[in-house]
Amino acid sequence: MIKFWRRIKFIFNVRKSIPFLNQFFRSKEVSLDKKLLSVGFLIFYLLFPWDVIPDFLVFLGIVDDLAVFTFILQLMVKMAPESLKEQYHLEEK
Repeated sequence: MIKFWRRIKFIFNVRKSIPFLNQFFRSKEVSLDKKLLSVGFLIFYLLFPWDVIPDFLVFLGIVDDLAVFTFILQLMVKMAPESLKEQYHLEEK
């Protein structure tokens, strides 16, 4: 249950993620492999958006898309160097 609340908190802090994403892709500390893997995950989901909940169920359909985005973002945080995590106060729990 604690993990669930951490993910909810992470979703509400998405606004912090935009500068983090910019720095993640510009940083020389992040290897090209990690950058390509992150972009690959995003492109794969955009090309093949298998929805658990169909988007015509407006609110619920958006929730599963947000969950996938959050999952990919959390993977990127895990791959980020410690200096970047500290700079944006992100934790990878």
